[in-house]
Amino acid sequence: MIEEEIPRNVAKLVRVPKPRRRKVKAWSVGEASRLLEHAVTSDDPLYAAWVLALTLGLRRGEILGLTWESIDFDTGELYIDHQLQRAGREVLHRETKTEDSEDFLPLPELCLAALRQRRQHQQEDREAAGELWQDMHGLIFTTRYGTPIEPGNLTRAFAVRIRQAGVRAIPLRNTRHTTGSLLVAMKVHPKVAQRILRHSKFTMTFDVYSEASDEEIREALQRLSRGFGQSPPDDPEESDEDS
Repeated sequence: MIEEEIPRNVAKLVRVPKPRRRKVKAWSVGEASRLLEHAVTSDDPLYAAWVLALTLGLRRGEILGLTWESIDFDTGELYIDHQLQRAGREVLHRETKTEDSEDFLPLPELCLAALRQRRQHQQEDREAAGELWQDMHGLIFTTRYGTPIEPGNLTRAFAVRIRQAGVRAIPLRNTRHTTGSLLVAMKVHPKVAQRILRHSKFTMTFDVYSEASDEEIREALQRLSRGFGQSPPDDPEESDEDS
């Protein structure tokens, strides 16, 4: 068309159907608790990473980019301003994309305790590694030799922990959705949830709150059927037992 050899691009007439992605159902409080309980009893060195992912909804890169300077144990606050990302053959420690992603978050005692445990694990790794230890950026989550954790390895470690804990599998990136869903279930105000999840726009938080749970849908349909004057039929098995 640019060279005017053909009058029009017939390929534009082709309608390609959009791929339909299957939504992954977020974890319930019980499922998230089972994974954390298994991680802490197994003395998982990444236990604090799973706590931050599920409690604060931190992204993978944000977790791996955290430094000890990001934590104020006295005030119980966490400052998120860096992330760890793979760029080609390099793993880079970069500032977060936008200022909206940077914020102080108060840390609940669960997070503080997990981070103290992580600090002890890292100190033990440092002593075991000796001269081989490489302190890079003061990262919280490192390998046994102090080097940054490959982002893909954190994803794989999460999948392994899920299998060992016997919990329904979800991707690591879905833990953020789980955090949002749990905030909804606990009736947390949307503006508070927006601050926790650090959404730049309220519409993003509203999308999370607009997803009704299975229990809410079931109750709504029950109310609708009662409105039509229809009650569920008696369970035949229960009728037999009563007789």
